[in-house]
Amino acid sequence: MTEATAKPDGGSGPLSFTVFRALWIATIVSNVGTWMSDVGSAWLMTSLSTSPMLVALVQAATTLPMFLLALPAGAMADIIDRRRMLLATQTLGLAAAATLSILTLLEFTTPWVLLGVTFLLGVSAALSAPVFQAIVPELVDKQTLPDAVALNSLGVNISRAIGPALGGVIIAIAGTPAVFALNALSVMAVLGVLFFWKRPATIQSLPPEHFFGALRAGYRYTRHSPALRLVLLRSVGFFLFASALWAMLPLVGRRALELEAAGYGALLGCMGLGAVLGALLLKHLRKKVPSNTISVWATLLFALATLALAQVPNVWIAGATLFFAGLAWIGMLTSLNVAAQMASPGWVKARALAVYLVVFQGAMTGGSILWGIIATQATVDTALNVAAIGLLASLLLARRWRLPKDSTIDLAPSNHWAEPVVAVPFEDDRGPVLIEIEYHVDPDRLGEFVAALRKFKTTRYRDGAIRWNVWEDVAEPGRVIEAFVVESWVEHQRQHARATHCDQLDQETLHSFQLGDTPPVVRHLLQPRKASPALSQA
Repeated sequence: MTEATAKPDGGSGPLSFTVFRALWIATIVSNVGTWMSDVGSAWLMTSLSTSPMLVALVQAATTLPMFLLALPAGAMADIIDRRRMLLATQTLGLAAAATLSILTLLEFTTPWVLLGVTFLLGVSAALSAPVFQAIVPELVDKQTLPDAVALNSLGVNISRAIGPALGGVIIAIAGTPAVFALNALSVMAVLGVLFFWKRPATIQSLPPEHFFGALRAGYRYTRHSPALRLVLLRSVGFFLFASALWAMLPLVGRRALELEAAGYGALLGCMGLGAVLGALLLKHLRKKVPSNTISVWATLLFALATLALAQVPNVWIAGATLFFAGLAWIGMLTSLNVAAQMASPGWVKARALAVYLVVFQGAMTGGSILWGIIATQATVDTALNVAAIGLLASLLLARRWRLPKDSTIDLAPSNHWAEPVVAVPFEDDRGPVLIEIEYHVDPDRLGEFVAALRKFKTTRYRDGAIRWNVWEDVAEPGRVIEAFVVESWVEHQRQHARATHCDQLDQETLHSFQLGDTPPVVRHLLQPRKASPALSQA
């Protein structure tokens, strides 16, 4: 996929890129509508049912589609036109929001109808989210990418500061059907920008990946990318326990604080304001403080806010608590989002970010159900207290699995692999392909070389290998063969395109062991075609 297809129109920073700026503003408008709708859904459920489980399921219905669909959506976003995909998914969201408004106005909305349409809205979000994240490198340059990711988080939290409070006021004045209708209208802002965005056509030198092959490649990359696995592990450790505050907040607002819809919206607005301030501070803080340190303090602050929410005596202290929770939330969310962006190269970016979203929303969904069960069997306060303790325990992850600095990974394509020599042209789908790389090293340094080569194993698997091994020649000490198998010839060609500058540095380290001036010898071997019965008889 292309990157940075737009150029700045003067000034500096992400907002100097025209399409990014227009889409950023449009998504703020749309997210205001989404937050208004979320307030309406949660508040409507507390009116339709007194069950803590059903109230918690509103959050689960919102996040479950992301868990189920984000990875297929990421695969599609890496192999089809992203603009057209966004147009389709946003149209689905528009239809679902309008349907919920009409059903509620006609008083046809039951708890299960509400959960069903909320799930459909979540489907639209799940199909859109990986694409929205993946197009950011197309809209800005590499230098401003971390700021663009942070700015997107700021936009979400500006919406969070405005949307819930506005939603509460509109519910109090015009009822829940009105917020659902306004959500439908807000989607049209994004549709308008996407309609007028002239996305340059992507030039592909290789045939497009098939859907299931793209899914396998995304899984393979995630499994064998240490940087991305680290982000996923840290995400589970935080979001599983952080989901308690989101799932239990409607019950705290309605039962413990005895708030009406406007008051509940104001509480969420306090959290949004904290997140906005946090996003503004992060722009300067990230230049001086490592991401891992920010994530530690953010987790600690969110744990304390979750613990305090279980003890709040009045709405003023609750508002202050949620302000600090928003500050912590944006610090952790931005740190993880930037780390996930930096851990994924362009060819697999939508799929890698989809996996991150699956883990994020899966932890939120599972956590919401868990805290709903605990609140049903015990109390809301118990659920919040247990979650706060879990957040404090998750700090142990940050000691061993530290988030990297923004500039430590260069995953831009290096194109440093030499093109394979082919005597006779053949079909791209021939396979499997065996690649052998022959090294000649000093026998005294053989152990050191093999150790370095084995570290390169994950790179081969990450970019397409299905088997890998290393062999030593017993007749010629120091002659080592690295061998790996790829599914097809076209998949090996994709391996060439996937090599990064980081890989190039690692490969140079390996080649430094090579004796003499000649580079390692590379061979490509294909399984021969089976003879047809007619030829065999002849």
